[in-house]
Amino acid sequence: MNAAQKKFLYSLLEAASPSGFEGEALKVVKKHASAFADEINVDVHGNIIACVNPKGRLRLMLAGHIDEIGLIVTHIDDSGFIYFTGVGGHDQLLAAGMRVKIFGAQGPVMGVIGKKPIHLMSGDERNKAPMHKDMWIDIGVEKKKQAEKLVAVGDIAMFDVGVMEMQGKFVAARGMDDRIGTFTVMEALRMISRKRSALKDVAVYAVGTVQEEIGLRGARTSAFGIDPHVGIAVDVGFATDFPGIDKKEVGEARLGKGPMLHRGPNINVVVEKLLLEVARRHKIPYQVTAEPRATGTDANAIQVNRSGVAAGLVSIPNRYMHTPVEVVNLDDVENSAKLLAEFAFRITPRTSFIPA
Repeated sequence: MNAAQKKFLYSLLEAASPSGFEGEALKVVKKHASAFADEINVDVHGNIIACVNPKGRLRLMLAGHIDEIGLIVTHIDDSGFIYFTGVGGHDQLLAAGMRVKIFGAQGPVMGVIGKKPIHLMSGDERNKAPMHKDMWIDIGVEKKKQAEKLVAVGDIAMFDVGVMEMQGKFVAARGMDDRIGTFTVMEALRMISRKRSALKDVAVYAVGTVQEEIGLRGARTSAFGIDPHVGIAVDVGFATDFPGIDKKEVGEARLGKGPMLHRGPNINVVVEKLLLEVARRHKIPYQVTAEPRATGTDANAIQVNRSGVAAGLVSIPNRYMHTPVEVVNLDDVENSAKLLAEFAFRITPRTSFIPA
């Protein structure tokens, strides 16, 4: 990954993009993709849609959701302490003691999440997992009126955690799920734009979808607008290469061993076979996971768009999902982008995706 790619990735991971409030991340993607996309638009829902070769007869949609889990202000008490709840699926055990940034009307407000110290808890309290309602955000004021000059009910907030480089190609960040997917589809589109002569009458749409964490909303609206013949979602998948995971139950996936490809009813069998064929032909490492039902990713929404779409899913192995320190391996990211680009070059308007 060169310096320009890494700058884009880190800028995207540092940007705020809680579900429904993805504007900061959208600006990062729009600036980057404008350098190579033939068309780039943001729809009324907030999905960012970049396209190469828009006149192609076969429409391929690559979707990585740009939103992340976040927090939202629900109440301010008389002492200026701020109460909150989660936007998206939070592990509430992890909130206490975290630094947060609240996006107030006048600008960001820094605070910390507090709770009763363990020393002052009763035995029953110590044995009970803290809930959001048992915690609060302390911004360093003494009265409600002081807090209300800076923060209002409905303001969005996020954990104030940045990008951290680890050993080798390992990187940790808040919200890898799924800004790393948005990065991957935009990187695939960049690769395609540099080799557009290899496209066989295919229009490629790379989409940063919004509000996935609260119900796959952006994938529904953007897929309806694009009306793709083929749609591949790019999300993170559960890595199982750390302690405490039952591989008999969830399968096996390791960081650095390639993108995860999926088999199951949410995945079109032709798309599945073509992704495997492309990976083998171009010597791209991959891992296979069984998906017995709807995947809970944008692939689910894309598959049932209009009269049906040939859907696929490429996942980047991820440790510690929905925590402030999600970990991926950059080799998996680069291999995922390469796989998507080569898939785009492989298909034509004559490719039949009917699963017969």
